[in-house]
Amino acid sequence: MSKLFPTYARYPFDIVNGHDCYLADDHGNTYLDFTSGIGVCNLGYSNAAVQASVAKQAQKIWHTSNLYQSQLQEQVATLLVGDADKLVFFCNSGTEANEAALKLARKASGKSAVLAFSDSFHGRTYGALSMTDNPAIQVGFGPLVPDIRFAPYNDVAAITQITADLAAVILEVVQGEGGVNPASSEWLHQVAAKCKQERVLLIIDEVQTGNGRTGQLFAYQNYDLQPDIVTTAKGLANGLPVGALIGNADLASAFTPGSHGTTFGGNKLAMAAAKAVLTQLTPAFLAQVQAKAAYLEQLLQTEIAPLSQVTGITGLGLMQGIHLNVAVGPVVTALQHAQLLTLSAKHDTLRLLPPLTITEEQLAQGVATIKQVLQPCF
Repeated sequence: MSKLFPTYARYPFDIVNGHDCYLADDHGNTYLDFTSGIGVCNLGYSNAAVQASVAKQAQKIWHTSNLYQSQLQEQVATLLVGDADKLVFFCNSGTEANEAALKLARKASGKSAVLAFSDSFHGRTYGALSMTDNPAIQVGFGPLVPDIRFAPYNDVAAITQITADLAAVILEVVQGEGGVNPASSEWLHQVAAKCKQERVLLIIDEVQTGNGRTGQLFAYQNYDLQPDIVTTAKGLANGLPVGALIGNADLASAFTPGSHGTTFGGNKLAMAAAKAVLTQLTPAFLAQVQAKAAYLEQLLQTEIAPLSQVTGITGLGLMQGIHLNVAVGPVVTALQHAQLLTLSAKHDTLRLLPPLTITEEQLAQGVATIKQVLQPCF
């Protein structure tokens, strides 16, 4: 009998090893991975630079506290924002980053109302959960944080709901858990313009879309947006727990000493990993991601979109969703039996988040497996 709370519907195998884009379980099976640990291990499972950086830091010290200066935090923050007039707060997860964003927006603006969107997912702590449009995961946890409103995602009708009484608008450029839904460039710019007009802070949640996933460091950069606050996590340290809030420098007066904090956030092991990750996300590397994404999109359109079980393909970069007219759960399980790991998302969406280091040959192999599984069985 397990001694763990049953909060996860776990698959009946344990991942015990990994190399590049492949994972191995405790039954001797090897899988091609199209999950990256839910968008976390973007550089695969044996990245030499990350391993070396973490091992070197572990020989020194892995935790002090945020009572002291941290050169590593300063270095990672600089890699995240460059010369931009922005500041960074490090925490432990995407949920924590979104909690910090909610607190910062409310304190900086002096207002409490926040507008989020249908099918959003921002995390499971109270503030983040309250900004998440998924009633199924909110059951039994009420009352939630008040003054959170929702508008239709990627819908012009939402623009009129951006009013001056809001502290902030929070959105994902591509909704991951919500069904791999990318917003249109036109709508994103309409939202940004209305936020600026009404003096409302724009928060962009890049927890899943950031750190190279869409071919840019952040997905919003594909659209030349200028958010006030950005949150990120998942791929930032390639598997070590870390999150970050990036905000305009003029928000600093709302986050003064003692106003917010974390014991483990920005610890030296996580920062060593994040430094190694960000150093590798060069323009040349991101260009390769863009090329591989274009190849994957073409494969999906030619090989998968015509299948009778498929109603559409959506996504951006190496974040793609296959929308099905059959239940996605059995498809994920069938693909596991075919030695390919994939993910599900809302609305029976098969979600693909392969490591950014994957090759075109491996992408073709994975797509061929998806086609093979979908055709005879479903």
